[in-house]
Amino acid sequence: MNQLLLLGGGHAHVHVLVALARRPIKDWQVRLVTPYRRQIYSGMLPGWIAGHYRLEECAIDLGALAARAGVTLLETSGISLDADAQTLSCENGARLRFDRLSIDTGSVSALENLCGSCEHVLPIRPIEGFVAAWPSLVDRILGQCSRFDLVVIGAGAAGVELAFAIQQRAWRDGWSHLRVSLLGSEPLPLEGLPMTARSRALNLLRRRGIRWLGERRATQIASDHIRLDSGANLPAHATLLVTGAAAPSWPRLSGLSTDGRGFIQVGPSLASLSHPAICAAGDIAAYASERPKSGVYAVRAGPILAANLRALCEGHLPLDWTPQHRALYLISAGNRCALGSWGGFAVSGAWVWRWKDRIDRRFMRRFNTKDEP
Repeated sequence: MNQLLLLGGGHAHVHVLVALARRPIKDWQVRLVTPYRRQIYSGMLPGWIAGHYRLEECAIDLGALAARAGVTLLETSGISLDADAQTLSCENGARLRFDRLSIDTGSVSALENLCGSCEHVLPIRPIEGFVAAWPSLVDRILGQCSRFDLVVIGAGAAGVELAFAIQQRAWRDGWSHLRVSLLGSEPLPLEGLPMTARSRALNLLRRRGIRWLGERRATQIASDHIRLDSGANLPAHATLLVTGAAAPSWPRLSGLSTDGRGFIQVGPSLASLSHPAICAAGDIAAYASERPKSGVYAVRAGPILAANLRALCEGHLPLDWTPQHRALYLISAGNRCALGSWGGFAVSGAWVWRWKDRIDRRFMRRFNTKDEP
């Protein structure tokens, strides 16, 4: 029987599982390789940290979704890929042959260029690792009676949301000795968004009591401070890293065509430029039309990936996809408030948070329903 392998349980692949549950691909066996039986939705993670959601409300049950789709879930990681031989080697020792492969493993945190980061930094990626380490960080905060300095490095949407969420949790639970700082290389947070949104974000950070440290870069991380490019030392009892996405090493070594940063180059149909039997989507992919590494584009790629995998397996021509140029960003800002940005427009307030909450909950219900999707 023909073998379709899904590597990774990312946002795009949950759409593929839903499509397969609706209609399997005849004469194809499908397997999902992922180290985790759930996918924690990044859009709701800050709400869990802030105390707005229970963790189970933020997680898609990949095991249940795969079962409904008739897909075999292999709970392991892919560690190396031979694109020419069409085989994937896994952490559990398995070597899997495939006729078609789809990759949606996401990106990793860029640690290698920051001295001391492996020892003294808690990265946001992988999210499961962050979630597992969060209780220990809370214990450290609670175990210190004097001032506790926590620094978030990276002022993109994820870093801004994380800073707001931790500050909200501190207010909710009475961590009066916690001081949250946000460190970024630009004059304003939220690089890439319009100036209206960036100015609003700065004002919200100030109103929430979060210290903004712009136009600064970390060069070295120690156990109790961060060395900045200016030569100054920034006190830091805990450092969280939420900088730009980096590619893992295995795509570059696999024989696949990759861009200068190591991400898998795909054409408009999401097929690899060098190996058309392999597709990729989400942060691991370098799209034909370059876009930011954002869950927005991974989610939007899901339906076209599902349709094209079916077309390729059934011998039909795939569809071309051009990611939208504009994306709606809804950024949590702490106390059930959010910042919204679309094009050159920006708004903020409790109503924006309610809007985001409805969108996120509807997204989760779609994949966690007990009935046939």
